[in-house]
Amino acid sequence: MQVYNLVVSALFFFTAIPLLAAEPSRLLMVTQSAGFRHGSVTRKDNNLSPAERAITELGISSNLFRADCTQDCAKDFTKENLQRYDLVLFYTTGTLPIKQEDLDYFFNEWLPQKGHGFIGTHSAADTFHDYKPYWDMIGGTFNGHPWNLNSTVTITVHDQDHPASQPWGKEFVIQDEIYRFKNWQPEKVRVLMSLNMAKTELKEPYHVPILWVKDYGKGKAMHMSLGHREDVWTNPTYMKSLLGGVKWMLNLEPGNATPNPELSAKQEAQAKADSK
Repeated sequence: MQVYNLVVSALFFFTAIPLLAAEPSRLLMVTQSAGFRHGSVTRKDNNLSPAERAITELGISSNLFRADCTQDCAKDFTKENLQRYDLVLFYTTGTLPIKQEDLDYFFNEWLPQKGHGFIGTHSAADTFHDYKPYWDMIGGTFNGHPWNLNSTVTITVHDQDHPASQPWGKEFVIQDEIYRFKNWQPEKVRVLMSLNMAKTELKEPYHVPILWVKDYGKGKAMHMSLGHREDVWTNPTYMKSLLGGVKWMLNLEPGNATPNPELSAKQEAQAKADSK
């Protein structure tokens, strides 16, 4: 009887100890503007910008990551510092002051690692315009925005299972600035969402991807075109979408990254038909 009581006491003791939570991942958010500076990444009174605040709070509320925000690439986007992080997020413009050896490390060693990921938001595609390794990694390059920040557009969700696009449902309407792209590589990316040209007032004869993902070695990359307007960063669905991307990159939720160039071709043909 005494032994039995000891066993019960021991079981109670160990089950009463909460399991230690996994250490949150680390995310480096880069919001330096070497070109146009968006209001969403403009800091006022030494406070974080709207986009920085949203990502910082998302990491804490989800307890999946902790974010460090920088507008000083020369100091913080280095081989030594990158080794502290699992994820990198860009909301940037222009040619950033990053040393070549640090870029080489990022593309060739850091990003291809399992559990590492790159998230580009809005003007990340308006960065390093003439640097092929960058736009090859991100999937395309900014080529104007016929739909300005006051445009109301309809977005079609092609993949309703991927955790980055699932929160949006089948289709949604949003007000935001929409980019078109050059150096577009549909054979290397999986498009999750596109502009619905038929339901958008300004009609142009080409495919306009909005959200896409790709494998990069054993790492992962994602680009979300939305995010110009500050109020987009307070949109709960937008934040769920980014969080879904984070979960996919950290291998916490599955998501298909198989390229779907046939979808881009179909969307291109449909846009040409809709714009006549």
